[in-house]
Amino acid sequence: MNDNRNTVPSLGSCRDNVYIDTDRILDSCRDKDCYEDVPVYLLEPSCEVIVPGANVRTNSAEVVAASINVDPVPFNRGFYQIGMRIFIHVKCEVCSPSGRPQEIDGLCFVDKNVILYGSEGNVSIFRSRPGVQDFCGTQNIEMAGTNLPTAVLETVDPVVLSTKVVSVGGCSMLEFPNSISGIGGDRLIYGRNNAMIVVSLGVFSVVRMERPAQYLVNGSEYTVPEKECVSPTMDDPCRLFSQMAFPVGQFYPPSLSDLRTSTGGGMNTISCGRCGGSHSGGQGGLGKK
Repeated sequence: MNDNRNTVPSLGSCRDNVYIDTDRILDSCRDKDCYEDVPVYLLEPSCEVIVPGANVRTNSAEVVAASINVDPVPFNRGFYQIGMRIFIHVKCEVCSPSGRPQEIDGLCFVDKNVILYGSEGNVSIFRSRPGVQDFCGTQNIEMAGTNLPTAVLETVDPVVLSTKVVSVGGCSMLEFPNSISGIGGDRLIYGRNNAMIVVSLGVFSVVRMERPAQYLVNGSEYTVPEKECVSPTMDDPCRLFSQMAFPVGQFYPPSLSDLRTSTGGGMNTISCGRCGGSHSGGQGGLGKK
């Protein structure tokens, strides 16, 4: 709705130096990794339709969780190794023995390791907890915060490069927390019927190291917005719809020249930056750049 955008009135001379507490980015890198033949763990009923030579394809792959560990690098002060495991929910379509396609859910994971600069810190951090009030102070005790920097991983859903069924010599089982799997079970299997699904994935990621920092900046006094809140009109939804702008861009996909312009002149301009270390696929998947 073009007439519903916020406007900020002129602030005049209402400016002053203000102190802020925020996270400072000390180091960062971007990367694109190719993981080949990553095993897909399935629920037990889904394993029955996976047989050697079965026809399979992947309909979607979605990043659902990630675990991140930060460890100091020995003899390199200020540098840290970041170990990341990315969990991916995969939806596949398999031709069942009856000849009808059947959709199954699975979970796979890939590992990535990088080394970034995170500086050093020798302070203990304590923070009060809002809502906890204790006159004697026995219920509002805060332990010292960790001295390690914070690692942040940003990634998009992976690109599925290939999907196939391969023969294996046995069956393997892993237990995933139900909150991670998100596919209705915590015991996932691969290798039933001496066959398993493997996928090759392309993953784009950005990793950065952060530490709390305090800054003195030139700021402006906060003002009350001039825009009024707009609520949906349930008795006249067509009026609300008439105020929405027509999504012209959705009907005209970008051309090749537009894509090149948006990526800075080339389609393949992403480099590893300062990423270090190695990466690999889970349980037999080999990472490859």
